[in-house]
Order: sequence, then structure tokens, then C-alpha cells
Amino acid sequence: MTQLETAMAILMKTFDTYAAGEGKPDTLTNAEAKTLLQKELPGLLKNAKNQDAVDKMLKDLDFNGDSEIDFSEFVILVASLTCACHDRSKK
Repeated sequence: MTQLETAMAILMKTFDTYAAGEGKPDTLTNAEAKTLLQKELPGLLKNAKNQDAVDKMLKDLDFNGDSEIDFSEFVILVASLTCACHDRSKK
């Protein structure tokens, strides 16, 4: 597999691992999403000013308002964070 294919496979496996915890197996609950962020993106939470900011980010991530985060919404989060990190690295 190429590096990009490997990255895509890791995204899918990571999402599926955390989504399998509770609720529907193909969506993340807010609790699952928080756990994923804490374990997989600890630098993001470290830089968060407070837990309310993290909660707001999770709420904003639920674009369709169903109180669950599906894979498409998860990928949008990862892409947005990747863009933000890429922009910072250019400065």
C-alpha cells in the first residue's frame, strides 16, 4: 500500500475501533468521540483552553444534528485539523 492508502486505512480502523464501544457500530457517541480525541489527538486537547471548548467542537462536528458522529463527520474533523496543522507548519 502507498502511504496515503495506509493513512486512509488507519483512519477507517481508528474510527471503527472507537465506534464499536457503545451505541451504533458505525457512529461515535459524544463519549466515544471524546475518548478518541484524548487517546489519538492528545496534543489537540492539551492546547484546548477548557473542556467547554472541546464539547463545543464535538457539538459543531455533528453537522446533521443527530447527536452522533458518523464517518463523514469524523473525516471532516481530521481534514480540518490537518489543514490547520499544515498552515501552521508553513509559518
